[in-house]
Amino acid sequence: MIQAGIIGGSGYTAGELLRLLIHHPGVALNFVYSTTNSGVPISKQHPDLIGEIDLEFTDTINPNIDVLFLCLGHGRSKSFLSDHSFSPTTKVIDLGNDFRLVEDKRYLNRDFVYGLPELQKDQITVANNIANPGCFATAIQLGLLPLVSSGKIKDAIHINATTGSTGAGVMPGGTTHFSWRDNNFSSYKVFTHQHLGEIEQSLKQLQPDIDVPIFFIPNRGNFSKGIYATMYTKYEGSEEEANELYKTFYKEAQFTMISDQEIHLKQVVNTNKCILHISKKNEMLLITSVIDNLIKGASGQAIHNMNLMFGLDERVGLELKASAF
Repeated sequence: MIQAGIIGGSGYTAGELLRLLIHHPGVALNFVYSTTNSGVPISKQHPDLIGEIDLEFTDTINPNIDVLFLCLGHGRSKSFLSDHSFSPTTKVIDLGNDFRLVEDKRYLNRDFVYGLPELQKDQITVANNIANPGCFATAIQLGLLPLVSSGKIKDAIHINATTGSTGAGVMPGGTTHFSWRDNNFSSYKVFTHQHLGEIEQSLKQLQPDIDVPIFFIPNRGNFSKGIYATMYTKYEGSEEEANELYKTFYKEAQFTMISDQEIHLKQVVNTNKCILHISKKNEMLLITSVIDNLIKGASGQAIHNMNLMFGLDERVGLELKASAF
């Protein structure tokens, strides 16, 4: 059994990671580290896990575990790894943004591989350290990779994507309270969102000569989970050709699929799926992408990466039922 540890176990992302790992047939949860909740039963912080887990949060670590999941929030993983020593054989999967860009991928003798399986499956399989992609970045990249892989993007990319309130984390803020979110809608970090760097990096990886602006408008939705993203750009081919391009690109992908019908969030919430829909109007190709921000956009993708790193079937522990209705 793979011995796993989680650092920072009280947030939404860690909660989903716990739910998935305790039912993963190849994993034993060794510890869940939290200095603020040490000694508190995990099922008290995550009450849906009553009867499923009897561990308590701890403020000590086992440095010899097989895999370590860092759920510390953006910018905190480097300091944690600096302050705590782990075995050189311990694989690290960081769910923050500390190591996603090429210039940040090497730290303390650890080389981090960007963990988007649909882009870098072979590299992930032999990696010891993974930088898990961001949630918006996952939905958007999966919508654009087939186009850049064939050099089809020649003009500006326009993106409008809406995420649920869980994307803002557990800590309350002015824009996360129910009374603010309910019957409300807003944009934030327009054209400047932190996920743009990793998106641009991956696009250039497949289409090195790409030199087009990306106009990304992130939105806050009045729902809890999910990302609904639409992207459009000029495209010279037909809608049928575009659909064939996407289906060919993702033919071996275990969790990304193309729908011939229009799509919606409940098809993917509570799953590790990304579903895409392609249509064309006049000269513009429209790509719609839907994911669960906490699973495909975070914890589920982390487990997918773990499965690849340890030579397991990609789908083990991730065959999940969608909300559906």
